[in-house]
Amino acid sequence: MPREYSVIGSIGVLLIGTRGPKGPGEVLVKIRGGSEAYIAWSPEPIPKGATVLVIESRGARSVDVSAWTDPLDPFPDEAGE
Repeated sequence: MPREYSVIGSIGVLLIGTRGPKGPGEVLVKIRGGSEAYIAWSPEPIPKGATVLVIESRGARSVDVSAWTDPLDPFPDEAGE
């Protein structure tokens, strides 16, 4: 399957947490003026609701992701206070 390069570098939120090598999750990515869901793979488990960065496309609607913290938010733990 051809890779979808336009999704690489996009930020998304996990709808279903990844399980590392035990299996994928699902990520909702804002792309092309809307939101699209992709199967999400990661080397380490990432919990549901985590913000992630798409680092690679595996082809048809499947991507590799990495946990992401916004570098412009200096106090991410204080957002709800």
